Amino acid sequence: MSRGVRRAGAGQGAAAAVQLLVTLSFLPSVVEAQVTGVLDDCLCDIDSIDNFNTFKIFPKIKKLQERDYFRYYKVNLKRPCPFWAEDGHCSIKDCHVEPCPESKIPVGIKAGSSNKYLKVANNTKELEDCEQANKLGAINSTLSNQSKEAFIDWARYDDSQDHFCELDDERSPAAQYVDLLLNPERYTGYKGPSAWRVWNSIYEENCFKPRSVYRPLNPLAPSRGLCLEKRVFYKLISGLHASINLHLCANYLLEETWGKPSWGPNMKEFKRRFDPVETKGEGPRRLKNLYFLYLIELRALSKVAPYFERSIVDLYTGNVEEDADTKTLLLNIFQDTKSFPMHFDEKSMFAGDKKGAKSLKEEFRLHFKNISRIMDCVGCDKCRLWGKLQTQGLGTALKILFSEKEIQKLPENSPSKGFQLTRQEIVALLNAFGRLSTSIRELQNFKVLLQHSR
Repeated sequence: MSRGVRRAGAGQGAAAAVQLLVTLSFLPSVVEAQVTGVLDDCLCDIDSIDNFNTFKIFPKIKKLQERDYFRYYKVNLKRPCPFWAEDGHCSIKDCHVEPCPESKIPVGIKAGSSNKYLKVANNTKELEDCEQANKLGAINSTLSNQSKEAFIDWARYDDSQDHFCELDDERSPAAQYVDLLLNPERYTGYKGPSAWRVWNSIYEENCFKPRSVYRPLNPLAPSRGLCLEKRVFYKLISGLHASINLHLCANYLLEETWGKPSWGPNMKEFKRRFDPVETKGEGPRRLKNLYFLYLIELRALSKVAPYFERSIVDLYTGNVEEDADTKTLLLNIFQDTKSFPMHFDEKSMFAGDKKGAKSLKEEFRLHFKNISRIMDCVGCDKCRLWGKLQTQGLGTALKILFSEKEIQKLPENSPSKGFQLTRQEIVALLNAFGRLSTSIRELQNFKVLLQHSR
C-alpha cells in the first residue's frame, strides 16, 4: 500500500473517531429533543405535563402514598401462572418474600374492624426497625393467622362485569398485606428468559400490535393501520413497561459494602433502555407512551372525583384525625387533576356504531384482563407485587373512564349499585398513578444527569 493511501486511510479513521465523539456528546440533547412536543392521539404537550406534575401532582401524591390508608396493599403472590409451567421463583435475595416480624405489624391492623373502606390505624410508625429486620428489599407480605382473621370481614363488593383486571380474592388465605413503604419498587436482578417470556406474551399474544412489528420488545414502531382504541391500548402497555424500566434505572443497586446497599440512578442502564441510538429510535417513543399513560390515569382521577367527594365515602383507618387529613389531601389532588387544561378525550373511543363499539370495548377489556393474569407468571415476588398493583391501578382507571354515566348518577348519602370501588382498587389506583408521577420526575433527573455528563 502506498504512503498516500495509508495517509488517506489514517485521515478517514481520525475523522470517523471525531465524528463518533461528536455523536456521543450530542446523545443527551437527542434524547431531550425527541421526548418533547405534542403527543399523538391527544392535544397535550410534554412540557406542560412536566410542569404540572412537578409543581402540583408529585409532592402531593408522594405524601398521600405515605398515609396509612394507601400504604398497605393486599395481594396474593402465590397464585400459579395460568399460562405455562413455572420455572420456580427467583432466588435472588432482592426478589423473594420475607415476613415482617409480628411485633412490627401496626397495632390497628391486628385489631381489625368492619368497614367497606376499612384500613386500620398504624400508630407505631416503626418503619426503620422493620426494614432492618428484612433482607435487602425483601417483601413484607405475611401476617399471623390472628391478623388474617382480623381482616376476614373486610367488605368485598365490585361491579364484576366492568373489571379490566383479574382481581385477587381478598378472602383467600394466600392473600397477604404488604407494606409498600417497606418494599419500594427497584432493581432486583430479575431478568433473562423468565422476564423476557412475560413481556413477550404480553406484546405478542395479548396486545393489539401492528403487523409490521415483529420483535416483542419493539412495540413502539408507528402503529399504522390500527384504530384509535387499539393504538391507545398499545400505548398504555408500552407506557407501563417504560415506567417500570425507569423505576429500575432510578433505583439501581450501585454497590454493596459490608451488607449495606447503595441505591441510585444508573446512567448506563438508562441509556441501554431508552437512548435513541442504543434502542434504534425506540427509546424516545417508549418515554412518550409513558406520558400518554400518565394522561389516561390523570383523566380517570378527574372523572372519579365525584365518587370520593360524597360524605358517605370515608377512608377509614381508625385514626379519625389522620383519616380526615387523608381525605382532604386526596380531594385536593382531585381538584388539581380537574384543573389540568389538556385532558385526553375518552369520548373519542368506542364512538362508532353501537354494535361494533360494544364488541371492540369487550375485546379491549378481555385483552387487558388477560395481561393482568400474566402478572402471576412473574418469577420475582417484588416484581410481581408491583406489576400486579400497577396493572390493577390501570385497570381501575379504565373501569372509571368507561363508567361515566354510572358515576354521574351516584347518590350522595347511600351506596351506589351501579358503580363501586373496592379498597384494593382505590389503593392500586392512587399508588399506580403515584408510580407514573415518580417516573416522570425521575426522567427529569436523568435529563439533568445526561446534561452534566456531556
